[in-house]
Amino acid sequence: MEKRALGSSGLEVSALGLGCMTMSDFYGSDRDEQESIRTIHRSLDLGVGFLDTSDMYGVGENEKLVGKAIKDRRDEVVLATKFGVVRDKWGSSWGYNGRAEYVKAAAEASLRRLGVDHIDLYYLHRIDPYTPIEETVGAMADLVKEGKVRYIGLSEASPDMIRRAHAVHPISAVQTEYSLWSRDIEDEVLPTLRELGIGFVAYSPLGRGFLTGTIQRYEDLGYDDIRRNFPRFQVQNLQKNLQFVTRIQEMAAEKGCTAPQLALKWILMQGSDIVPIPGTKRRKYLEENIGSLQVELTDSDLRRINEVAPKNVAAGHR
Repeated sequence: MEKRALGSSGLEVSALGLGCMTMSDFYGSDRDEQESIRTIHRSLDLGVGFLDTSDMYGVGENEKLVGKAIKDRRDEVVLATKFGVVRDKWGSSWGYNGRAEYVKAAAEASLRRLGVDHIDLYYLHRIDPYTPIEETVGAMADLVKEGKVRYIGLSEASPDMIRRAHAVHPISAVQTEYSLWSRDIEDEVLPTLRELGIGFVAYSPLGRGFLTGTIQRYEDLGYDDIRRNFPRFQVQNLQKNLQFVTRIQEMAAEKGCTAPQLALKWILMQGSDIVPIPGTKRRKYLEENIGSLQVELTDSDLRRINEVAPKNVAAGHR
């Protein structure tokens, strides 16, 4: 498995990661813990050891699942989790908390659920608008000093917030949505990261599953699927977005690969400092995603893809 360095931090991870969110939450209720654990084990078998979770996925249940899966294989894993989005025990009420005392309490709780003595990459999931970023990152830096966290990161942060955070303690990675239909980070965020020597982790690199082509109608999304609330999946935008996916599928067929593989390979070719973390809860999709590493795209292919998927190609806000 190819390895990539996340910026100049010294943190090295597999070129692809595995997003674990859907194993416990958000994209429908068809969850199977044993298949999820088998998927994580298969991921490790194939060298994809960069696992991504959060304390808010399943209100802690996702961390417990990941912890169970890696119990005897900790040394094969670069473990990333997140804090800062607070949900009630039913998962229905949301808020943000970046206060120093909460940072330390959240980390201790994650360590217990994961069953580990340290977190490799600890992200602030969302910035608390009522707490100075300097306070939050200062508390995260204390966790590094204590050996409970190795590296720290941010998720969905503006260039200004990234700079302010990085001035307190080196930020190793920033995580933001990035895919063929979500390219806004190319304007300001990605240049800022490269200037500062910070790695980039691309979540939802398959457009929250839309680029797989498996969603053809609004009704394909279950009533408990959060994507029903996203503008790009709404009926008024769906047909236009499906036309875009069809063109990606046609290009993929020409290259002898699937649309998800083409989409992931495109991201991989946007820079060696970028690591996509496609999420899945099934082994067959994991193996398909890993197949993207074998796809070969020429400069001509990349130009064609950019013509089909320019910035703002998607109908509806992400």
